[in-house]
Amino acid sequence: MAAFSKRVLGGSTDGKAIKVTGINSAAAVTVHTGDTATATIDEIWIYANNTSASDVKLTLEWGTATAADGNIEYTVKAENGLYLIVPGLVLKGNATALTVKAFAATVDVILLTGYVNRIA
Repeated sequence: MAAFSKRVLGGSTDGKAIKVTGINSAAAVTVHTGDTATATIDEIWIYANNTSASDVKLTLEWGTATAADGNIEYTVKAENGLYLIVPGLVLKGNATALTVKAFAATVDVILLTGYVNRIA
């Protein structure tokens, strides 16, 4: 029987928002790192909030930094609350621990929050 546990995003400290500080793939911030157990599945939920006065393009690298194989792009509206960016997409455990990373067109204005349902 599978065991479920709710977790904070791996890049978060105690569930606090993750500030997107990079403007390109080389400077992308880690949002979450999956498990290395191949039987584990992480169901990931991510919300974005834009604190700037202008709309900002956000890019998530989903499991790979190879554009555009794993890129999720979304323009986050200015000062308008939380937007659901990742609605429970999954990453399967992998010996190389797949990651979700983020960068934005403007630094220090996009905040990411969310959680992971780990199924093992």
